[in-house]
Amino acid sequence: MTLRNVWSPQRRNRRDVDVYLPPSYARGRRRYPVVYMQDGQNLSDPSIAFAGTWDLHRVLARLALRGIEPIVVGVHNVETRLAEYSPFPDRKHGGGEADAYLAFLIDTLKPRIDRMFRTRRRASHTAILGSSMGGLVSLYAWFRAPEAFGAAGAMSPALWYGRERLFDFFESAGVPRGRLYVDVGTAEGATTLADARAFRSLAAAKGLRVGDRFSYVEESGARHQEAYWSARLGEALAFLLRPRA
Repeated sequence: MTLRNVWSPQRRNRRDVDVYLPPSYARGRRRYPVVYMQDGQNLSDPSIAFAGTWDLHRVLARLALRGIEPIVVGVHNVETRLAEYSPFPDRKHGGGEADAYLAFLIDTLKPRIDRMFRTRRRASHTAILGSSMGGLVSLYAWFRAPEAFGAAGAMSPALWYGRERLFDFFESAGVPRGRLYVDVGTAEGATTLADARAFRSLAAAKGLRVGDRFSYVEESGARHQEAYWSARLGEALAFLLRPRA
């Protein structure tokens, strides 16, 4: 279903928000974890996607067969996408308005989703995920707002955007207790690959090594495209939503 023209008092704009309910939702009174995904118009509908779709329905159907059934909230982007998804300004592109966008997700959209649907409301059952600029803001959200997002997936994150201040932030930030998934394709360009590896090294230096809480994936030959993110999405969600010990 789609929530039309959702107002953001933090951003002073409106956007559509798609909500994908699990196959078992209509049966019983079970509550579900929630994943907030960026660039919502690219998730499943070719008629509104601006860069191909993630084929989300098929990914979620496969996950359901494994007993993994989240509610997915696809938040559409707007004309100010670069500004909203960037934690810090870039010299060429400006921006740096991610805090206001996250305030919209946390203070306006999440309470509405929690009222309307049978969600598991705690941060430990709430994830945020995106790719490229959407991956950047999702990664930032994990460090910036762990009280809201207990897990995050950053697929091919655009770490070049405001890079110097961004990495300074990561270096000084505390490491949340939740799970983090980061990936990149080896054919996405030398800078994108180098930045992802630099983040992996920084994470390791902070004690966040690949294991139960941190997954880092490099896909050989993968490009910066929806089809590749779709192919990796199932395992990313399985990692982020796996029950904690």
